[in-house]
Amino acid sequence: MYLGKIGDGEELAGHVLIHAVLAFLEDQRLDPTPLNYSFAYHVVSEPAGALALEVARRTDGGIRLTTNEVEQLGNAIDGAADVAGTRPAAAPVPPAAPPAPEPDMAAAEALVTETLRQVAGFADMVSEMRTETRDFGRNLAASADALQRYAPIDSTDAAVAELARITAAMRARVEIAEARLEQATQEASELREQLAAAHDDARRDPLTELPNRRAFEEAVAAVASGPVHIAMCDVDHFKAINDLHGHPVGDRVLRAIGTTLARECPGHLVARYGGEEFVVLIAGADMVEAETLIERARIAIGQRRYRLRESDTFINGISLSAGMVTMMPGETLLSAIERVDALLYDAKRRGRNCFVGERGG
Repeated sequence: MYLGKIGDGEELAGHVLIHAVLAFLEDQRLDPTPLNYSFAYHVVSEPAGALALEVARRTDGGIRLTTNEVEQLGNAIDGAADVAGTRPAAAPVPPAAPPAPEPDMAAAEALVTETLRQVAGFADMVSEMRTETRDFGRNLAASADALQRYAPIDSTDAAVAELARITAAMRARVEIAEARLEQATQEASELREQLAAAHDDARRDPLTELPNRRAFEEAVAAVASGPVHIAMCDVDHFKAINDLHGHPVGDRVLRAIGTTLARECPGHLVARYGGEEFVVLIAGADMVEAETLIERARIAIGQRRYRLRESDTFINGISLSAGMVTMMPGETLLSAIERVDALLYDAKRRGRNCFVGERGG
């Protein structure tokens, strides 16, 4: 929850306030509209005020505000200002948003893909050259042997001797070229493997070693046909785990949960979506099978015992809230994520540690 990052009574000013407003909007997944920006400004500029306290109450445990809640609370701000006969000071105009990283990432990925293609082409070309050079070397060796075999032992023919010398010299140079081509082939192969590994790393979460959000999005786009189900899972009260035990323990909990999810959902893509959120892409199963799979995984995570190696004690009460939707024909991934996010937070509002599907959960 973003408000936990601001101490009560702290005064924020200038660029610090602007960054705090933008961080609040990002944390709550609110578009930077004038209404949302003004709302966020009032929240972060008065962290001990009534609005900030109400927002803190509603977002406790990682629950994000809905658009309706923002409008409702924003109208309350305007009403209070009208009663007092004044209007709140205008929020500072935010600076131009920094360039979105997606185009840069897309350009980088295109460069990596093109480099992989060129390296593969170079490796194939070098391999062909090496084969041709080796064959040419063998032909030269055969020619040299033939000259020695068929030339008279006592021959003083200068032309034959010169031809034999040239053939031997060419053979030596070909052997050198062949050795260099073999080294080039090996280096090209190693570079190809390194680029492929880097390409894979860009789609893997370094903490859990699961596929990351980008890999998940690509996997959804690659599904050819059939029902596609998307489940969103969020660790309940994860901030409390970090606050009580520290971030290193929180990281180990996330790794353990990721491992359990992947084990309980064999054959399906489990990815870390961000923070304490995981997504599961289920294809080739009907809705009942998919819901059963996610519910079984959620229960398994709640039943797992998480031991603190520092004190040999257990962390109790770790659980997941989850929601799941089936993508409709022609539906965009963004739309499906918005729908599953709403179901996930419905599960949070029901008391957490539960699953909500489109049939009501």
